[in-house]
Amino acid sequence: MTELEVLLEEVRACRVCEADLELGPRPILSVDSESQILIMGQAPGVRVHRSGIPWDDPSGARLRDWMGISDEDFYDETKVALLPLGFCYPGAGKTGDLPPRKECSELWHDKLMQQLTEIKLTLIIGSYAQAYRLGSSNKASLTDTVASWRDFAPESIPLPHPSPRNNRWLKKNPWFEEEVLPYLKKRVAHTLLN
Repeated sequence: MTELEVLLEEVRACRVCEADLELGPRPILSVDSESQILIMGQAPGVRVHRSGIPWDDPSGARLRDWMGISDEDFYDETKVALLPLGFCYPGAGKTGDLPPRKECSELWHDKLMQQLTEIKLTLIIGSYAQAYRLGSSNKASLTDTVASWRDFAPESIPLPHPSPRNNRWLKKNPWFEEEVLPYLKKRVAHTLLN
């Protein structure tokens, strides 16, 4: 077994947060040492928890559309790594899912990132992932961060969460579909062809 395969076995067997998880632990991620695109999201939703397939929900369908990528390429881990901040469904809050638990990023992210040496493009989805990944470069709000996408390109592109709950944000910010999405599609296609 490779070092990454051993690490993934450990991650998938993790039970550190078990007592705090409404539906119990089910770490969900998909990575390979050859992955070229990294999608860093927040945490799986309840539907993904049930299926065990990352981004297997309406948010994932919209994300694939934004990227201009087929399901086949999206789920080919030698092309796309799917690495959320929290690997398990964190539970429901008053207005949606709870934030991703911090234990996953603290225990596993650095070790996993050391194995992902072929990443050429990172999509950073949602405010929690942006705060974690961008650190002091993160702006005051998700809108400000996404509007500053050129500051992070071509290596990274911050995106809003593709959830249907964000339809209002998308309507209020038409520049996202006009400016960011065409660039995103070109950048994804270029990355996968080279």
